[in-house]
Amino acid sequence: MRSIDVNEAIDQGRFGGFQWMVVALCGTLLIVDGYDVFVAGTVLPTLIAEWGLTKPQAGALQAWALFGMMFGALILGPLADRIGRKKGVAISFVLFTTATLLTGFANSPEQFKVFRFVAGLGCGGLMPNAVALMNEYAPRRLRGTMVALMFSGYSVGGMIAAGLGIGLIPGFGWKPMFFIAAVPLLLLPLVLWKLPESLGFLIRQGRQDEARRIFARISPSTVLAADDRLVFSETKGASASVAELFRHNRTLRTLMLWVSFFCCLLLVYLLSSWLPKVLQEAGYAERASLLSLFSLNFGGMAGAIAGGWMGDRFGLPKVVVAFFAAAAASIALIGLNPASGVLFLLVFVAGATTIGTQILLYASVAQLYNLSVRSTGLGWASGVGRIGAIVGPTLGGVLLARELPLGQNFLIFAIPAAVSALAMLVFALSNARTRDATQLAAA
Repeated sequence: MRSIDVNEAIDQGRFGGFQWMVVALCGTLLIVDGYDVFVAGTVLPTLIAEWGLTKPQAGALQAWALFGMMFGALILGPLADRIGRKKGVAISFVLFTTATLLTGFANSPEQFKVFRFVAGLGCGGLMPNAVALMNEYAPRRLRGTMVALMFSGYSVGGMIAAGLGIGLIPGFGWKPMFFIAAVPLLLLPLVLWKLPESLGFLIRQGRQDEARRIFARISPSTVLAADDRLVFSETKGASASVAELFRHNRTLRTLMLWVSFFCCLLLVYLLSSWLPKVLQEAGYAERASLLSLFSLNFGGMAGAIAGGWMGDRFGLPKVVVAFFAAAAASIALIGLNPASGVLFLLVFVAGATTIGTQILLYASVAQLYNLSVRSTGLGWASGVGRIGAIVGPTLGGVLLARELPLGQNFLIFAIPAAVSALAMLVFALSNARTRDATQLAAA
């Protein structure tokens, strides 16, 4: 009887059609997820006018979905460890698509908040489970590229929201933007039929027959005897305390990553929530303001893919510092009220260097911590980032209520990007110093 490690087999095998199917399905789910997140920004100007909201009230309205996302990650992520990734994905998908559909029936800000919170629960649960599945089925050598490719679906969803907003909102109002969420529910049978369960979960549950069927599709050249057993080497170590993140000369680097996560997600949700409204008030037509949201997400998709490629070649810290510096410059220049063509280019760069940089930050965390504390490091960095995501739309509403000139608004919006660039520069220098000290000690 042999014991065959499925992790080792996946790492050494080729990336075949079965794994491409996982990329396609998870990427499609993230398109729907991205649509749900960014649709609120497309309808915000209309909601403000229809319900007579102040800007702080509108910012708080946007934050409810983000509160839901934070709790969804905390609740649905661990739940999937017990019931399986596939069920976790399906529950999250049904939750946020149904709640988004129901949002179209909201007749007051209070009803809107409740539906957006529930939608946020589903969105928060989907992302970690989809990423975990993709990580499991991708070989180590391609893992970053495949996750980046899958993650780009999130930005595609934002582009679809912006494109539909341009066509629907002027003629039909904001409600059809949420009714459209019923369409992706048609994908549920396909997800339940084709999306594979986590191999690690099946093996831990003793469901060898199901695991063998999936493994045969991943590694058809491996012939299993009747008494062979599949095993799954754990990719995460034992749980560690948060104090471990600050040991072994990691204190400064951990804090700098947390600052960058906070500022990055603050910027992503500040821009996605308020950019169309701010540009409308600056004199751009409604169509141009919604096209800016399309450019932001198109940039996010390009930035995630290009950033992953550049990070592999030039080193992640250098690329992240450069991206955040470009984000600060592009966001500040938007405030100069440029012509539409230049505006879309600047917004594209801002999207590439904020939305696209999220995945580079996750990769930076994974590289900093060893196996035993990596999950703890990712969880805490992501949690700090979620706080920034909640602060972003609310802070934007408070700032815009002061009716500052456009240039001043975008100079203020650029500050988190500048802070992130500085934080990651400190991180990079500390990283290099620690690496040099380690090499010197080894010599």
